[in-house]
Amino acid sequence: MNLARMVLVLCCVTLLACGRGKEAAPAAEPGAAATPEASDGHVDPNEVRIEEGMLRDLRLTTAEVEARAGAEDVMLLGELAVDERQYAEVGVPVAARAMRLLAAPGDEVLAGDLLVELQSPELGRLRAAYVSAQARMTLAEGALKRKRDLAAERIVPQREVQEAEATATEAQAALRASTAALSALGVSPSSDGAAESRAAATFGLRSPIAGTVIERNIVQGQMVDPATPAYRIANVATLWLTVHAFERDAVRIRKGAAARLAFSALPGEEFRGVVGLVGGQVSRESRTVPIRIDVRNQGGLLRPGMSASAAVPVGATKNPVLTVPVAAVQRLRNEWCVFLPRDARTFEIRKIGRGRDLGGEVEVLSGLRAGEKLVVEGAFLLKSQAEKGEAGHDDH
Repeated sequence: MNLARMVLVLCCVTLLACGRGKEAAPAAEPGAAATPEASDGHVDPNEVRIEEGMLRDLRLTTAEVEARAGAEDVMLLGELAVDERQYAEVGVPVAARAMRLLAAPGDEVLAGDLLVELQSPELGRLRAAYVSAQARMTLAEGALKRKRDLAAERIVPQREVQEAEATATEAQAALRASTAALSALGVSPSSDGAAESRAAATFGLRSPIAGTVIERNIVQGQMVDPATPAYRIANVATLWLTVHAFERDAVRIRKGAAARLAFSALPGEEFRGVVGLVGGQVSRESRTVPIRIDVRNQGGLLRPGMSASAAVPVGATKNPVLTVPVAAVQRLRNEWCVFLPRDARTFEIRKIGRGRDLGGEVEVLSGLRAGEKLVVEGAFLLKSQAEKGEAGHDDH
């Protein structure tokens, strides 16, 4: 009897233990089994989604796909220079000392404005010679008049009249020579005053054009040599960009064609120019032809001497081409693509067919339509985020 009870108790204890073991592993809730599947839910491979916190740190700019006249561009390098039609080098006609400077680099001057006052001993001698020649001519003409009056009254012989005429002719020739010498120096004979005065050796340089003083090569008190320009003046509202094209391209460049310009000193800014001249001779050394592009200096940002690159069209096609900024095109999954905003945080990854590089733009052969908006600045960061998302998805 006791043995039977003990067996019964042991069976009950075993059954209770088994029941508690099953209770220790609670039944899974209905939503628990779906959690891993939810984390591995379907992700569109053609989209990239940015977290709101990260979006605040991104600087995104957009632009529209443009359609423009189809043409093949050639990239040419060159350097800015002044417009020679509105440029002047002002030098002294005779060795002189700078007494008073009236214009400095950067000053705006008008045609006829006085730039510097100078003093020249040689000019003083020339003006003195002019005054002397003028006096001799006056005296000779007066003597000739008296001789003619006396000859009319038969007081003096006709020979003396002829001698007076010869003297007057010589005096006139000497005055003309003296006037020509002053005129060759750009000095007016009428501004001399008395030959012995200090003003006789003083003269001024005036600007022949209206423009900006871009260079001054003299200081006060310096002796100025005629071989060195004292001032360089130019109207910098329009500048010349001279580039050099290979002969195979130069023959297809047309005067009046629009060119897109980029300057290394002004990154991110694009300027426009117009082909003003296509050179008529090929350089024997470089086999290139000079091309002159007229550039309007908007805002006064450009300076002569700046280096630049120019995208110049060579030939044209009737069919328009689609173009996008080069920064908008990224390489993803071994294919070229762009990013199109769908909402504030979602961007479509659009595959495109990439064509020619057109300066700061890229030709699009397929995948886009004119007017579609895409990301320009920030496209590289979106590409990085897309690659990061793909790597994280592959880990799961």
